[in-house]
Amino acid sequence: MDNAPKKYVYFFGDGEAEGSVEMKSLLGGKGANLAEMTNIGIMVPPGFTISTEACRYYYANDGAYPEGLEGEIAQNLARLEKITEKEFGDAKNPMLLSVRSGAAFSMPGMMDTVLNIGLNDKSVAAIIEKTGNKRFVYDSYRRFVQMFGDVVLGMEHSKFEQFLEAKKKLRNTKLDTDLDSNDLKDLVSKYKEIIIADTGIEFPEDPEKQLKMTIDSVFESWNTDRAITYRNLNNISHDLGTAVNVQTMVFGNMGDDSGTGVCFTRDVATGKNEFYGEYLMNAQGEDVVAGLRTPHTFGQLKKELPEMYRELEAVRDRLEKHYREVQDVEFTIESGKLYILQTRGAKRTIQAAVKIVVDMVDEGLIDRDTAVLRVNPNRVDQLLHKRVDPEAAVKVIANGLPASPGAAVGRVVFSSQRALECAGRGEDVVLVRLETSPDDVGGMHASQGILTARGGMTSHAAIVGRGMGKCCVVGCNDIDVEVAANRFTVGDIVVNEGDYITLNVIGDAGEVILGKTDLIDPEMTGDFKTIMDWATDAKRLGVRTNADTVHDSKVARDFGAEGIGLCRTEHMFFGEDRLPIVQRMILAGSEESRKECLKKLMPMQKEDFIRIFEVMKDHPVTIRLLDPPLHEFLPKTEEEIKETAASMNIGLDELKGSIQSLHETNPMLGHRGCRLGITYPEIYEMQVQAIFEAAAELAGDGYKVIPEVMIPLVGHINELKFTKERLIKTAEGVMKRCGMDIKYLVGTMIEIPRAAVTADEIAEEAEFFSFGTNDLTQMTFGFSRDDIGKFLPFYIKEGILESDPFVTIDQDGVGKLVEMGVRKGRSTKPDLKIGICGEHGGNPASVEFCHRAGLDYVSCSPFRVPAAIIAAAHAAIKEKKDDA
Repeated sequence: MDNAPKKYVYFFGDGEAEGSVEMKSLLGGKGANLAEMTNIGIMVPPGFTISTEACRYYYANDGAYPEGLEGEIAQNLARLEKITEKEFGDAKNPMLLSVRSGAAFSMPGMMDTVLNIGLNDKSVAAIIEKTGNKRFVYDSYRRFVQMFGDVVLGMEHSKFEQFLEAKKKLRNTKLDTDLDSNDLKDLVSKYKEIIIADTGIEFPEDPEKQLKMTIDSVFESWNTDRAITYRNLNNISHDLGTAVNVQTMVFGNMGDDSGTGVCFTRDVATGKNEFYGEYLMNAQGEDVVAGLRTPHTFGQLKKELPEMYRELEAVRDRLEKHYREVQDVEFTIESGKLYILQTRGAKRTIQAAVKIVVDMVDEGLIDRDTAVLRVNPNRVDQLLHKRVDPEAAVKVIANGLPASPGAAVGRVVFSSQRALECAGRGEDVVLVRLETSPDDVGGMHASQGILTARGGMTSHAAIVGRGMGKCCVVGCNDIDVEVAANRFTVGDIVVNEGDYITLNVIGDAGEVILGKTDLIDPEMTGDFKTIMDWATDAKRLGVRTNADTVHDSKVARDFGAEGIGLCRTEHMFFGEDRLPIVQRMILAGSEESRKECLKKLMPMQKEDFIRIFEVMKDHPVTIRLLDPPLHEFLPKTEEEIKETAASMNIGLDELKGSIQSLHETNPMLGHRGCRLGITYPEIYEMQVQAIFEAAAELAGDGYKVIPEVMIPLVGHINELKFTKERLIKTAEGVMKRCGMDIKYLVGTMIEIPRAAVTADEIAEEAEFFSFGTNDLTQMTFGFSRDDIGKFLPFYIKEGILESDPFVTIDQDGVGKLVEMGVRKGRSTKPDLKIGICGEHGGNPASVEFCHRAGLDYVSCSPFRVPAAIIAAAHAAIKEKKDDA
C-alpha cells in the first residue's frame, strides 16, 4: 500500500519541471505552460506551482491548508534559493518573488497577481547597495506595497493612485518614470499610512507572512464577483479552483535596458500570420496590461532593439510550432536578458480563428479535425450578421438577453401595424414591444430588429427573431415600455416613437444603444466555407432547419441545412390575405361553414408548400400540422376587435362573446395540437390535402419531394391512431386522384413527458419522432418559458440551476426523457428516424448531447445552422478520439 503523502507543489526551473502541459486541471493553464516551457528550454524564471487541489481543500476546510502543504512550500523555496544563490527573507541577499493565479481555463484579468514579495525596509537597503539603483528599488517597493494593499488587503486601487497622481502633478509630469527615488520613497511611506488608516493593519515586514497572505488572497480571488461572472459567461465550472504560481522576480524596471511586454504569434484580430506585440521599457508587467502607460508596437522594437526582436521572433516560432496554436506571450527584459513569464492560447475574434486554423492546416501544423475543434460553435453566428463598427462611439442605455445576433438601426415603433406602414415607405424601424405574439410576425419581418421588455431566450420574439435572422434583444428589464404614450424610458432617458436606436447583439451581450450607429458587413470569406466543408464531412448528426417561408428555407440551404425539421404551418395563417379567412373559419357556427373557409385557404397553403419544396428539392421537409389554440388568431385589443367586427359584418358583442368562449385559463395545456385536429378534423384534412397536392404537382415536374407530416402534442397512442388514420386517407385520396405515388412519413412530436414514457407504444404508429424540447422542458419543469425571467437569474446566481434550461438542454431531467424516448421508440422500430426541433437544436452543448443520445438530426433556426454543423462535428470528432 502506498503511504506517500499527497503532493501539492510542483517545481519548475533549471531546465527541468515536475509538470507538463497535460496537467492543466492540476496545475492550471499558467502553471502547466510554465512547466512545459521549462521542459523545452525556454528561459522561464524558476518557481513552483501550488495545485488546484490545494485550492479546493482550502475552500472545503474554511481556509485551512492541507497537511504537508506548508512543508512543501518551504522545500521548494529552498530549491529556488539554491538556484538563484539568494535567500528569501534575507536582509543582505534577498530573493524576491511574484505570486500569480492560474486556473485550468484562461480567465484573463479575473484573478490576482502580486509582484516583488519579500521587499521590506531592510531588504530595500541591501538591494540598493547591491545594484546601486535606488530609483529601481523604491519603484519596485511602492508597487509591492500598492499591490499588497489592493489585492491582499482588499483596498480600493484608487486610494493609492490619487497619491501617485498628486506626486506627478507636483513634479509637473504625466509619467511615473519621471519620478525620482526620493519621490518613490515618499510614496512608500504614504502608502503604508493609507493601509493602517484604511484597514487598521500594518504592512507586514516579515517576508514569510507576506507570502502566506498573498497565497491566501490568490485562493480567495477564485470566488470574487468578477471571477464568478466571467465563469458564468463562459460556462466554466465553479468547482475547479485556481492554482498559485510562485516565481522568482525578474525586473523590467531596472533602467533603459529593461522592459516588459505582451505579444501574439499571429494577429488575433484578422488572423494574419504576422507577429504582433506591445512593450514598454523601464516598466513592470501591469503597466502594459492595465494601460497605465501607452505602449510601443513591435515595429518600434524591431528598429530600436533589433537583436531583442530577433530573439523574441525565435521564441515565437518555437512556441507556435511546439503548441501548434496561436500563443499570447508575456515577457520581461532584465538588463538586456529575455525571460518568458507566460504563454497561453490567444483569445481571438471568430474571423481570426477561422483564418488561423485553415492556414495552420495548409502549413501542416494541425489536421482538419483539430481545425474544426478550434472553431467555437458558440461564436460562429458572429460571422453571419452585420455588427456595430467597433470604432464607433456609442451610448449603451440598456442591456437585455442576446436572443438573435447581429445589429440593427432604425426608428422606434411600438406596434406591428406601424412597423408595416413605415417599412412600406422605405423606413428602417426597430419594433419595441412589452412582448410579441404571433400577431406581430408581419411587423417583426418588416423591422430591422426587435426589442422586448419581457420574455426569455425561447420566447416568441426570440424564436421568430432567430428564424428570421433579425437582430433581437429580449427580456430587457431596463426599459419601461409605455405603449399608450408611444415611448419607452430608461431612468431619465426618454425614447419616443420615431427616435433612432441601435441594437447590438454579439456574444453574450444584448445592447440597446441610443441613436444611429454605423454598421459593418460580415466577411464571408473562403476560409469560412472551407471550415464548414470540413465540419460537414466530419459530423454524423444531420442538421436541418426550422423554416416556414421561402426566404428562411433558402437562407438555411445556403448555410448547409439538409432539409426542414420543423415547418410551423400556423405562421402561414397570419398573412393579411389569410387572417380574415382563418378568423371566419374559427367563428363559423358549423362544420360546413368551416369547410367553406378552409376551401379558400387550401390553395394558399398549397402554394406555400410548393415554394418550400422547390427550395429544398431532394431534402426532407417535416411539416407540423396546426398547433396553437385558435384564440391566438383572434383580435385582442379593443380597436382590433372593432375593426374585425366591422370587416366581418358581425356585432361587436357577438364577436366579444365568441372570443370569450375560446378563452382558456392555461392555453399551453389546452385545446391545441392534435386535440384541435381531433375535434376539428377538417383543419388537418385541408392541410394534408395542400401538402400532397403540392408534392404531386412538383413530382410531376421531376422533383423528388420528401414530405414528413408531423402530428403535434401527442400524449397517448390513441390520439396518434385517430389522427393518422384520417391523415393517410386524405393523402392516399390526393395521390390516387393525381396519379402519383409519393413516399412520405407520418410521425409525431414528443413534447409531453407521457409521450416519452410510452414511446414504445407510440412508435407502433409513428414513423419518426421529433423531440419538441421547448414544450418538453416547460412541462417537465413546470416552468412557463415566457415568465421564467422573473426568477431564473436568481436560480442561476444561487447555483440552483447551472444554466437556462430553455437555452441548454437539461440533460439530467429533460435529457433523460429524450434518452428514454429514443431507447423505447427503437425497441419497437429499430430504424425509427429521430430528431429534435426545439430551439435546443441550435445550442452547441445540446447538439453534442443529441449526438450522444443517438438522434439522427437536429433542427434549428436558419442562422444557427452553421453553429449546429460545427457542434455536430465537434461531437463526432471527440467521440472518434475517445474511441481511439
